[in-house]
Amino acid sequence: MSLPRRPHAVIFDMDGLIFDTERLYRDAMMVAAEHHGRELPLPVFTSMIGGTGESTQRILADHFGPGFDLEAYMARTWTHFHELAEADLALKAGVAELLDLLDRNQTPRAIATSSKRDIVDHHLAAHDLARRFDTVVASGDYVRGKPHPDPYLEAARRLGVAPELCLALEDSHNGVRAASSAGMMTIMVPDLLDPTEEMQTLCVRIARDLHEVCALLEG
Repeated sequence: MSLPRRPHAVIFDMDGLIFDTERLYRDAMMVAAEHHGRELPLPVFTSMIGGTGESTQRILADHFGPGFDLEAYMARTWTHFHELAEADLALKAGVAELLDLLDRNQTPRAIATSSKRDIVDHHLAAHDLARRFDTVVASGDYVRGKPHPDPYLEAARRLGVAPELCLALEDSHNGVRAASSAGMMTIMVPDLLDPTEEMQTLCVRIARDLHEVCALLEG
């Protein structure tokens, strides 16, 4: 299946799409919960994927209940995450090849992420990728985070490309909802979340990895 239109720009999510970081967040949060004598079941973690920091805080507060020191828990989570990221920050399959293809085609590209700017800068620097993107839209650059369309609309605005001419690449349900509601052609490349019937409806394609996205753009 081909795309409905030729993309004039490509907008990437970051966690779980460019970097294999969702599993690092999962492990860090579960270890931190154990340190506090609690458990963080996998369904609770997956419900946070692709959301904002505020939505994550609400989900955790509801799960752990009153009296839980959420600030201390998050501090320990971040400590674990940074340790894991320093040791094992891996690119997802096909990232380099897709960026090379976009370079050859002179296609503008951006990142639209829920992560904070310092985290984005760290990850991009670790793999020398900052120069490969025209702009980065991170937490604090928009009013409403995913699943609202604001991050994607801001990325399109910065690139100077109409949203309907942008191809959005996402791994999370909230991210797909955001990109689709922005009016973009959306491809889901699943990471820790399986595609649902809703995702099938919102996406122009469910791809197994970014190599498949490359093949689609080349075709």
